[in-house]
Amino acid sequence: MNQIAQTSAPQAEPPYLRGLNPPQREAVLTTDGPVLIIAGAGTGKTAALTARLAHLVFTKKAWPSEILSVTFTNKAAREMRQRVGRLVGDAVEGMPWLGTFHAIAAKMLRRHAELVGLQSNFTILDTDDQLRLLKQLILAADIDEKRFPTRSLAGLIDQWKNKGLVPADIDAGESERYANGRGGELYQQYQARLIALNACDFGDLLLHMLVILKTHRNVLSLYQQRFKYIMVDEYQDTNSSQYLWLRLLAQERKNIACVGDDDQSIYSWRGAQVENILKFERDFPGAKVIRLEQNYRSTPHILGAASGVIANNGGRLGKQLWTERDVGEKVKVIGVWDGPEEARRVGEEIDIVRRSGKSLDEVAILVRAQHQTREFEDRFIAIGMPYKIVGGFRFYERAEIRDALAYLRVVNQPADDLAFERIVNVPKRGLGDKAVARIHQLARATGTPLTTAAARILDTDELTGAAKKSLGRLVGDIARWRDMATSLPHAELARQLLDESGYTAMYQAEKSVEATGRLENLSELVRAMEEYDSLGAFLEHVSLVMDNEGGAQDPQVTIMTIHAAKGLEYDTVFLVGWEEGLFPSQRSLDEGGVKSLEEERRLAYVAITRARRLAVIIHAANRRIYGQWNSSIPSRFVAELPSEHIDTETTMSGGASLWQANWSDRADPFADVARGTGRGPGWQRASGTGSTFSTKPARVVESRSSAISLGNKGRDDLSLGMRVFHQKFGYGAIAEIEGNKLEIDFEQSGRKRVMDSFVTLTP
Repeated sequence: MNQIAQTSAPQAEPPYLRGLNPPQREAVLTTDGPVLIIAGAGTGKTAALTARLAHLVFTKKAWPSEILSVTFTNKAAREMRQRVGRLVGDAVEGMPWLGTFHAIAAKMLRRHAELVGLQSNFTILDTDDQLRLLKQLILAADIDEKRFPTRSLAGLIDQWKNKGLVPADIDAGESERYANGRGGELYQQYQARLIALNACDFGDLLLHMLVILKTHRNVLSLYQQRFKYIMVDEYQDTNSSQYLWLRLLAQERKNIACVGDDDQSIYSWRGAQVENILKFERDFPGAKVIRLEQNYRSTPHILGAASGVIANNGGRLGKQLWTERDVGEKVKVIGVWDGPEEARRVGEEIDIVRRSGKSLDEVAILVRAQHQTREFEDRFIAIGMPYKIVGGFRFYERAEIRDALAYLRVVNQPADDLAFERIVNVPKRGLGDKAVARIHQLARATGTPLTTAAARILDTDELTGAAKKSLGRLVGDIARWRDMATSLPHAELARQLLDESGYTAMYQAEKSVEATGRLENLSELVRAMEEYDSLGAFLEHVSLVMDNEGGAQDPQVTIMTIHAAKGLEYDTVFLVGWEEGLFPSQRSLDEGGVKSLEEERRLAYVAITRARRLAVIIHAANRRIYGQWNSSIPSRFVAELPSEHIDTETTMSGGASLWQANWSDRADPFADVARGTGRGPGWQRASGTGSTFSTKPARVVESRSSAISLGNKGRDDLSLGMRVFHQKFGYGAIAEIEGNKLEIDFEQSGRKRVMDSFVTLTP
């Protein structure tokens, strides 16, 4: 620090103040007392926050180790450290309390772990370990994990921890949210088990420290004295636990500066509470409020459009963004006929951008839901437009899509062993590694596909109990679906397959935001199939799409959700799917009412302000949902755009004549389809109508279809009375031979029916 002071010219303006506008300077120089810095999108809040840190060190108001600076991501923490390092040099190395909430809380907890029953070398569990532990507790409590999935309990516990609630705080109403009132009990058992393992999950890092600060005054006093200044970035995204933790630490000195924007609070689904920033002045009376309103990113038209939308929210802190940039183009609002035309139009607009000499790296497509990306991916593959998905996988690479495709591949080609391996125990069917290994062993021994081996093994005693019953259902289902494929449209077949396999129900039971997104993706997959003549044609298309990687170093269009785009910026941004029900999301409105509507509007504000030069908003008059075309109306957010900042265009790809020509094919794609009997080998159709099938298994017999061939040629080195060895049942003598099946009297296990490939000759 002395070195910094010596190298600075007396009375000269410090370098960190150069280039800052008056409100930014005020944010830097107002060091004492509570400060709320309301930083609108693109207003240079990182520059102000970095300069403020440098100022505290440069003026010797605090040693680097006496400043607590909290960010939300490791990336933000690294950027902050690098920027401060350029301003104050080596002094940045002495900032041990600059990092994320979890990183700082973990450092504190290591020092005081014994106060919550842990040792300082405690383990931090990842998500997989957490789920494994919770599942053990659920099974021990004799709770049906299919009805009450482990992930649901994990999500609920995470919510409680984000709210700062320990097991003793969970009342009957909260406990009722899982397994008919057993949520609180399992939370308590989970926490006790973590202590016994000397472990904690990510939520515990803050929760344990919150408990320690509340119950051990000496520890609280230690940190209140240590931290002369506290700085918090993205304050609008704090949850209750983080808020309470910060408020306790700042109570004594009250030198806390929080930077945030209530209009960009879009993470309530992961615990963020916009109320935290809205009540800052109430929590810290006399707080100084500084507004950063000069935008350095976007044109006046873009800012005017965004401000016009967000003005419809109530209870805002309020600000008015402005810029000195050229006025630029107005925000384009384009109405198209349907989803496919939306993708075509975006492709055409991007091609114009590319031909003008601009890089595709400066173009982004922002969607409200991940399932929307599929239409654009298919279109871009067709026209050779390079693209990348940020914040997620490409559509056909997502786990749920790969699972669904594996089911379809097995139906289309039963010899597809990789596909069968993927779905044999998804969803869980009680087929453990040993059972699957037996199927593999038989397949290798007989030189047959896994589906064939699975059918053959059912007619033996190699598998018993639940495993045999589950495998029998799957084998019968595959045969039945293949039979249905000859008469049922492939999209309808996919719907029934996903329902009857239990795959859809698996995610429906989860009741989480992630599960809802997966279900939406599955619906989009089925919808995509309708555009192809056959199941084989669709699967071939998918293979070609997945094989098209493109050059990773080449300029690419970025496709991502609006949530993933927060903090990013692009010259040209396409905002697609702005229709009621899609954006704002109908599910969000149904679950959260006005509060959710306001968050959706904040999401629209964030989306528009990602654009530097041009924002294009597109809405379609029709969307295909669950196989049916539905009329759509533009999002209410479109109506809220100020007319002086937008240019409106509507195109219907040829108008009413084209609509009339195509609509008859779209209205009811399944009206004239003969659905067939739906019978597979060894299975019976349920009584009544509809497409519900019984799952009452009969003995698996030779299939009429070529899907699963049950050949019965046996080994020629076996004969009656021979002594053989079986790895599972031990030694025995052959009593009967029927093709490749043997009846063996085992010395320890009695008579069993097995495949001849599983036995070896013995002396």
